[in-house]
Amino acid sequence: MGWLRQWFRRPRLPITQDRGRRGEQAARRYLKRIGYRFLTANYRSPRGEIDLVFREGHCLVFIEVKTRSSEEWTRPAAAVNAEKRFHLSRAALDYLRALHHPAVRIRFDIVEVLLEDDAVSEIRHLENVFPLSPPYRYG
Repeated sequence: MGWLRQWFRRPRLPITQDRGRRGEQAARRYLKRIGYRFLTANYRSPRGEIDLVFREGHCLVFIEVKTRSSEEWTRPAAAVNAEKRFHLSRAALDYLRALHHPAVRIRFDIVEVLLEDDAVSEIRHLENVFPLSPPYRYG
């Protein structure tokens, strides 16, 4: 009976955080289903956060998940602006440093998750959307 009382006392997430969490779960299931190998979720470094990290063959894929309940104004991927790409690049470099700089290719993908009546209605996977942000770009 104690667990039931704790469940009712548990604070509810704000609606945007709840939608974001559900979007990340849907994206994770989708990517696993198409053959990607899950490595970690919500990787945080002092310089940024990465929603999901997967491996596809010899490539590390850093994934930003954008969940929306409507596309009235713009596509969800449009929220990944230059500043967000900069922070994702820095966090990705921190992740690579933690792995002792493995000799792998990397790429940045965006997964758009659309909700309708709080249920997933569509998932769009946009591959290799942007390169490392300057000044971190190789070559």
